[in-house]
Amino acid sequence: MTDILGKSNTMPATRSIYPWGDGRRYNSYSGYFRRLFGTRMQKLSVNAGFTCPNRDGSLSTGGCTFCNNDAFSPSYCTPQKSIRQQLEEGIEFHQKRYRSAEKYLAYFQSYSNTYAPLERLQEIFSQAFELPQIAGIIVGTRPDCIDERKLDYFAMLAERHYIVIEYGIESCYDTTLTSINRGHDFACARRALELTAARGIHTGAHFILGLPGETQQMMLEQTTTINNLPLNTVKFHQLQLFKNTPMADEYTRHPEHFHFFDKEEYIDFFIDILERLRPDLVVERFAGEAPPRFHAGPCWGLIRNEQLWNLFEKRLEERDTWQGRLYPAPLNI
Repeated sequence: MTDILGKSNTMPATRSIYPWGDGRRYNSYSGYFRRLFGTRMQKLSVNAGFTCPNRDGSLSTGGCTFCNNDAFSPSYCTPQKSIRQQLEEGIEFHQKRYRSAEKYLAYFQSYSNTYAPLERLQEIFSQAFELPQIAGIIVGTRPDCIDERKLDYFAMLAERHYIVIEYGIESCYDTTLTSINRGHDFACARRALELTAARGIHTGAHFILGLPGETQQMMLEQTTTINNLPLNTVKFHQLQLFKNTPMADEYTRHPEHFHFFDKEEYIDFFIDILERLRPDLVVERFAGEAPPRFHAGPCWGLIRNEQLWNLFEKRLEERDTWQGRLYPAPLNI
């Protein structure tokens, strides 16, 4: 899958160079793009107006129990604007804020961005490449919203552009997927990843740590399953409880079913996972943040993503550990 796979779970005595080729203690997203493109890349979120089979009645009308998409969607992304307009505004904003960015990736983030006929997908995604600054697209979707014809289309695009299909998997446990009204099982996610990777398309996945019913031991053991998936990049988020969701109602009725990590506890627990995580997996996110106005339960307050990364890297140094140090590893904590 990649040419940066660490072959050993022991490191040089100085530990100044890690398998991914830089001094960070984890396989970072920014480092990955510098190796791949030789420059800094910036993601631009796009809302193309898709919905979800878990919302439009195909599977359900309530959505996944944890989902409030507004909590993660930038306010400037609205389907009332064309794809081109959203990207042009994003480029203008980031050129002022991040002057080192030279190339951009269009991130189709909101809802399920392959949930439409192929002809509609072709119309939407072709618009992203009208701008010469766009080097590729990242397509967020569900594993049950993909098929071989759509993947053949993305494989064709991948011959000329950087293409990622990023699947919301959330958990490797079917009991959890059922309880959060996900509408598919884990076998569906594995199948989608295998079909995607077989076509040479980059794959990503998203997981939530702390879903009701999952113990820390279960979450740690899940790392072995993740390591065995054909993935290039991975995102982890701590469970966050948002207003106007079925999960918020569940929390009101049964708070005993929930455990919410505080920052320090979560960072330490995620490092336990990171130590066992395959070294070639690129860690795009390890935690999430949303404005406090969306939260319906315990949250970490006003803290920015950059602050979380700083705390995480500091704790890695304090523990003198790194991604893959225990890979493969015993799973007891």
